[in-house]
Amino acid sequence: MQIILTVDRLEGKQVILKTKDGETIEWPKNKLPENTKEGDVLNFEINDDNQEKNKQQKTAQNILKEILETNE
Repeated sequence: MQIILTVDRLEGKQVILKTKDGETIEWPKNKLPENTKEGDVLNFEINDDNQEKNKQQKTAQNILKEILETNE
């Protein structure tokens, strides 16, 4: 999914981004390109990271297994 946001304004360490339908999002300034300024148009891409999700689930399962095995 791709989202296009416009830099509405800079507020200290935060940037206020606007969607096409007028909603606003606060975003850390240090997580954007260095020379970002008001009026810039940014493309954000959002992807489902199933590999990371599976890795986290496997880690949680291993921890739970270890806890249950040591309490016998």
